Amino acid sequence: MYTAVKDERRDEVRINEFIRAKEVRVIAPDGTNLGVMPLKEALAKAREYGMDLIEITAKANPPVTRIMDYGKFQYERKKKAREIRRGARTVETKNIQVKIGTSEHDRRLKAQRIAEWLEEGNRVKVDLFLFGRYKYMDEQFLKERLQQFLAIIPASYKIADEMKKSPKGYTVTIEPAKR
Repeated sequence: MYTAVKDERRDEVRINEFIRAKEVRVIAPDGTNLGVMPLKEALAKAREYGMDLIEITAKANPPVTRIMDYGKFQYERKKKAREIRRGARTVETKNIQVKIGTSEHDRRLKAQRIAEWLEEGNRVKVDLFLFGRYKYMDEQFLKERLQQFLAIIPASYKIADEMKKSPKGYTVTIEPAKR
């Protein structure tokens, strides 16, 4: 028999004699509901099966307990946590800066890099960086220049945030298109 143990999420898992309720709802190892019974009777039932009585839902009234092997319970919890971590992938926003005078070759390299980031599932913020006199150029010309750069990106994408003027020039955010 085991004692009360804390799992990796820091919430206490009560088992056997450490369960505080007087009455509990008991679920058998095969998943059938044995109903509500006094704690002592539930503990006797667990010993009958040769397993532990584990408090699954402490906030229910009466608390829900399950008769099962504590080692198996821990294994299943860790396995679920691993699956959740594997499924939860954070999306980063990568930044890339293009200037008016950037050469054609460099623009193609940057477009290729953006395509790689998009295929990884990341968002990309593209900045048309303007300095000096370039800040006062025709607005329509600058937007077309940024559109031309977006057109050479060899991956499918959609625009997440529309093109807008920023303190350093023009910026647009793109993200992978859903396949």
